[in-house]
Amino acid sequence: MAHTDIRPPVHPVPDLHGNGLRLRPWDAESEVDAEAWFRGRTDPEFRRWNTPLKITTDLDSARESLRDAARNSAQGTAASYCVTDAATGAPLGHVGVNLIDRLMSSARVGYWILPEARGRRVATHALALTARWALTEPGSGTGLGLHRLELGHAVGHDSSCRIAERCGFTPEGTLRDAMWEAERQDAYRDVHLHARLATDPDVNL
Repeated sequence: MAHTDIRPPVHPVPDLHGNGLRLRPWDAESEVDAEAWFRGRTDPEFRRWNTPLKITTDLDSARESLRDAARNSAQGTAASYCVTDAATGAPLGHVGVNLIDRLMSSARVGYWILPEARGRRVATHALALTARWALTEPGSGTGLGLHRLELGHAVGHDSSCRIAERCGFTPEGTLRDAMWEAERQDAYRDVHLHARLATDPDVNL
């Protein structure tokens, strides 16, 4: 006799929907996802403002990076989303909740958008969806339940600053030499820090 009270496990990174977008977990074994990740991480605009710990140089390193992201999601220390067009499924970019600290109930959020999707408020809508999920109490499995979500960008990255403020991330100040310079791991630059709390008003876009 079947046990009707046994429920399937909730995926640690549930799909998010809104404003014509579907945010879903990245799939390291998908050629489409690996190609999108490779293009995003090697895009000149991404490289101008970000220097990751591991540099993506080809499709193999892109897949390995995606596998790292999947492992972090499975361990509960991060949640990485592929931002897609809800109608076509085409990848548009990435948004991730990183460095999840359950003790302090906080995390860092970051994002990038593929060149062909820029200028359509994709980053704004994707960030708003992700922040709402991250700062919502779990309840029936609908949220991550964090209290504080931080967003840092290199000083001078004005478009990222505007997106953060549009999504309710309050500017909190400048962190000196808090990230690497572009394409270097031996020199530093300042970071403009924003944050949003679970107790802040929700943002309607």
